[in-house]
Amino acid sequence: MAKIEERHIICVVRAKTEHRDKVHQLLLDLVDPARAEPGCLYYDLYQQQGQPDTFRIVDGWISAAAVEAHAAHPNVPRVVEQLLPLLDSPLEVITSTRVSDPA
Repeated sequence: MAKIEERHIICVVRAKTEHRDKVHQLLLDLVDPARAEPGCLYYDLYQQQGQPDTFRIVDGWISAAAVEAHAAHPNVPRVVEQLLPLLDSPLEVITSTRVSDPA
């Protein structure tokens, strides 16, 4: 099996209830710019059913270098800086690599 360079990320964002709408909007501000970045395979935002204060960003990148470039993109720290005071807990970022063969 060939070595797979792709990186897949799940970022869990838990908003304070009173800031849910603002957090939602800030997270949406990340989507289109990220999708336009070189190396982005997908970048989607989800809101958890039954726990509407919890959001997940699920994104994929062609390599670790693409992830690093995304993290350094000016839009990311701008949004994160605004997000942090609105959150109920720290951001939870899970990075993984595919271990199954791609479809």
